Amino acid sequence: MSTDASKLVLVRHGQSEWNATNQFTGWYDCDLTKQGVEEALNGGRLLNEAGISPDVIFTSLQKRAIRTADIVLNEINSQEMPVHRSWRLNERHYGDLTGKNKDAVRKEFGDDQFHAWRRGYNTPPPPISQENPFNPNNDPQYAGLTDIPLTECLADVVARLVPYWETDIFPSLGGEKTVLVVAHGNSLRALCKYLDSISEDEIPDLNIPTGIPLVYELDKTGKPIKTLPVLHRLLS
Repeated sequence: MSTDASKLVLVRHGQSEWNATNQFTGWYDCDLTKQGVEEALNGGRLLNEAGISPDVIFTSLQKRAIRTADIVLNEINSQEMPVHRSWRLNERHYGDLTGKNKDAVRKEFGDDQFHAWRRGYNTPPPPISQENPFNPNNDPQYAGLTDIPLTECLADVVARLVPYWETDIFPSLGGEKTVLVVAHGNSLRALCKYLDSISEDEIPDLNIPTGIPLVYELDKTGKPIKTLPVLHRLLS
């Protein structure tokens, strides 16, 4: 790796309780499983072995990302690093699919609709209802938000994340700093799409593994120094 470049490290949270039960999670605030804790520990070990220590950390407001970040930071002895949290790094909001079993949704609506809702770039699921017992919009931590979504497609995640990248994350990379972002499958896919100029047709096929750091080396404009497939940036 270059020694004169800024580094952006992306880590998807470890396996969550609803990952394990195959439920649409989105903004629902579930915790890590034991496997998820081990994946976070492994992510920290990989950063240690690569000699990568962040100067600042960004996470979502969701427990599974915050806990993953805490575990990684403890593993690399960087507990005192500044941590910034924002809903703009939250997982994609799955609307009224929140809490539903993915296999059951596929069976009820068919493969095409299932894939459009789960992976389609411009197709949001139905908006979440107040009757949904897992409605995360009632969480007090979102009480101050005026633009809280009721559902999202990946295009919506890109639209809310890129401004946060421009105003908060990217400026933190100045002076050859290393920034760690611990977030979610879709918020990280959105950021990778932006950084690597991935097309709308290609981005549905990107699946970021849990707990394994992705490392970008960026120039002063925030562009990747090397053009690589996203998963070729994984530490191993």
